[in-house]
Amino acid sequence: MRLISGKYGGRVIKTASGPGYRPATSKVRQAIFSMLESRGVDWDGLRVADMFAGSGSLAIEALSRGAEFAFFVEKNGRAAALINTNLKELGVSQKEYKVFKADLFKVLGKAPDKPYDLIFIDPPYGYDLLPKALDAALENGWLSEDGFVLAEVEDKVKPPESEYVECLDLLVNKLYGQTRILLWQK
Repeated sequence: MRLISGKYGGRVIKTASGPGYRPATSKVRQAIFSMLESRGVDWDGLRVADMFAGSGSLAIEALSRGAEFAFFVEKNGRAAALINTNLKELGVSQKEYKVFKADLFKVLGKAPDKPYDLIFIDPPYGYDLLPKALDAALENGWLSEDGFVLAEVEDKVKPPESEYVECLDLLVNKLYGQTRILLWQK
């Protein structure tokens, strides 16, 4: 997969394969980053969390564009190792990221040291994990004030509703083939 823009733009990263892995196509990634930038996202100094990271392509693209720090959570050991390999091959400083091999819900069960300005949630299709992940992130202070949450889910998924989600404004609900992109701001 080729990175789109920024200091690593044009460079290729390896992606995970197997059941549940479907890295965002370049068309979808281009749309995601365009919609974020059109809403005023300034990458300089931004803290990004990539939940259900898979290949980590979304947070790696954010780092390429100037994000200060990326936190990757991936349960699969092979995929987490691949994220580390890609970051090292790109020459990303170890101060700019942390790859955490763990079950996302255990990680989200406690508050982070510092909240994140942008959270990517890209759960495996067919398990209805978006509501649980979104609620846990919001309940435990993972999202900064005025922060964004971007979810990439299957086309049939509707925006979740809960007491926690009420603090978010849904800015985008758009289909790209079989992929639905949901973007909220706190």
